[in-house]
Amino acid sequence: MSLVEIGADDPTGGLRETDVAADPFVLFSAWLEHAVAANLPQPYAMTLATATRDGRPSARMVLLRGLDPRGFVFFTNYESRKGLELADNPRAALVMYWAGLERQVRVEGPVVLVSAEESNTYFRSRPRGSCLSAVASPQSQVIAAREALEARVRELVVRYEGQDVPRPPYWGGYRVLPESIEFWQGRPNRLHDRLRYTRLSEGGWRLERLAP
Repeated sequence: MSLVEIGADDPTGGLRETDVAADPFVLFSAWLEHAVAANLPQPYAMTLATATRDGRPSARMVLLRGLDPRGFVFFTNYESRKGLELADNPRAALVMYWAGLERQVRVEGPVVLVSAEESNTYFRSRPRGSCLSAVASPQSQVIAAREALEARVRELVVRYEGQDVPRPPYWGGYRVLPESIEFWQGRPNRLHDRLRYTRLSEGGWRLERLAP
């Protein structure tokens, strides 16, 4: 996909309705491509915000590990704080911010588990040390000391010597199914550009400009 094709090749040139695609995933893919090409630190990093059933919010950084027309994918421990909150209240918000390009994307929508096959495929692609850590760590739980984690990893190294580390049943992926995607482009004098795509029930997207 060409950046020039959708008018997104100049990060200081503004964001105009006439220059962007009708599909927000086209624009998002181009912006992500540009962030990677610009060698920005952690271009796949995003803030993930969840909330308890009674509305108490929490946020943390995760990595975007999958993108297709269905939504945005990340992986984590299902028994972590975010996993438990998503089980009770399966909605989330994402924010990706590329300071070097003065760009931000906000995503909001319901969240579903990805298939076991998708989780298995991604887990097998991770470095072995990351797989061992995922098995060893009771994420978000109180532990006595770091030494307990390190000892657990050493046990797993011996147990799985010469074989693949299996994905634990408490670890896998989530997909955020966007109902809205907002693109923010920094402009001089804080007169920024904001374009919001909202998913329509009959299919397609509505595009609107928001005041900065």
